[in-house]
Amino acid sequence: MNVHAIRAIYYFEMARTFRTLMQSIASPVLSTSLYFVVFGTAIGRRVGAIDHVSYGAFIVPGLIMLSILSESVSNASFGIYLPKWSGTIFELLSAPVSYIEVLIGYVGAAATKSVMLGILILATARIFVPYEIAHPVWMAGFLILTAVSFSLFGFIIGLWSNNFEQLQIVPLMILTPLTFLGGAFYSISMLPPVWQKITLFNPVVYLVSGFRWSFFGVADVNVVASTAATLCFLALCLVTVGWIFKTGYKLKS
Repeated sequence: MNVHAIRAIYYFEMARTFRTLMQSIASPVLSTSLYFVVFGTAIGRRVGAIDHVSYGAFIVPGLIMLSILSESVSNASFGIYLPKWSGTIFELLSAPVSYIEVLIGYVGAAATKSVMLGILILATARIFVPYEIAHPVWMAGFLILTAVSFSLFGFIIGLWSNNFEQLQIVPLMILTPLTFLGGAFYSISMLPPVWQKITLFNPVVYLVSGFRWSFFGVADVNVVASTAATLCFLALCLVTVGWIFKTGYKLKS
């Protein structure tokens, strides 16, 4: 294992984050704070409690998950697409670095950024609503697992994309709608029975539900099913990345 190569890639990606703190950290935290003001404070007073949890506290896991999913995909996809766009990907491919080491460097940095952002939003939420974390170990596990899984997914999108427009298609047209329809702002038990069954085909439901269970001990989906769904998605991403590096698909475009 080439630890020096992993460290170099990781530090380079983390340095890019700290050079753009307003865009990478401050902007997502500010946007999420506005959600807390509008939904948690203004609308939450009219909605009342859901599963014996105040609405302001109920949306905390969903808002954290919303930010983590989008930022994980964005950071990882841009991180690997930029070398392709600038042509420096050839230096990486010709270096004595395995694809596993490249993967650990880029995905590790993207996941670290997402976890940092999640912790910041978690701390910011305390300003607006009181909440307790019933299962902190499970919460940390879901946070890290989700960040790693969707950083891998973003890495795949970055390899697949041929231009900056394609880089935004999946996050904007697919991921964001799935997150909003995945129970980030409501419990799927509030939906009609038919839509409850349809919603279960949305993979984000399992992520949000498992993460919310770690906070309040209530969930729309069994926590075992949520964990299994997340692990399956992680395994699928790993297999896809392995195939991409083995075949060289899109690496040199």
